[in-house]
Amino acid sequence: MQTIVLGGGCFWCTESVFLSVKGVQSVVSGYMGGDAVSANYEAVCSGTTGHVEVIKVEFDESIVPLEVILDVFFATHDPTTMDRQGNDVGSQYRSVVFYTEDSQKPTVDRTINKLRDMGVNVVTEVHPAVEFYQAEDSHQDFFNRNPGQAYCNFAIPPKLAKLRKEFSKYMVS
Repeated sequence: MQTIVLGGGCFWCTESVFLSVKGVQSVVSGYMGGDAVSANYEAVCSGTTGHVEVIKVEFDESIVPLEVILDVFFATHDPTTMDRQGNDVGSQYRSVVFYTEDSQKPTVDRTINKLRDMGVNVVTEVHPAVEFYQAEDSHQDFFNRNPGQAYCNFAIPPKLAKLRKEFSKYMVS
């Protein structure tokens, strides 16, 4: 099992994507990367803590390799916008990868360099993982528990459609 922490905008969206990927054992929404000594939704949304909305993804690399996890991540959010994902604006929505093992960093760097070689202006930050603060229970598995929520119905289906189109062999049946 491996763990990687990804920030690609609203954690409700990224969580929904990765809960649909074969080999992903768990996805936990939370906060990472700030200067404050704690994190909660209200404080992080204020933009004053420096934390990012992230998901901690635990996956079985024998089923879904890190390269695929990263390809899914970069395909289902916009890694070219600084501190923004669609209508979500602020440093808490920045694109970031927090690696949990030094051996993951070269794969992250290769993936980003591959995108840059294709002309994609990637602004995604890459850092070693620091303290993870789990988001409140109300934010866990949010889309599945709140299928009628308007924001989710606007933002998440296109991401899942892209996942289905580009990574169907890695989708949970």
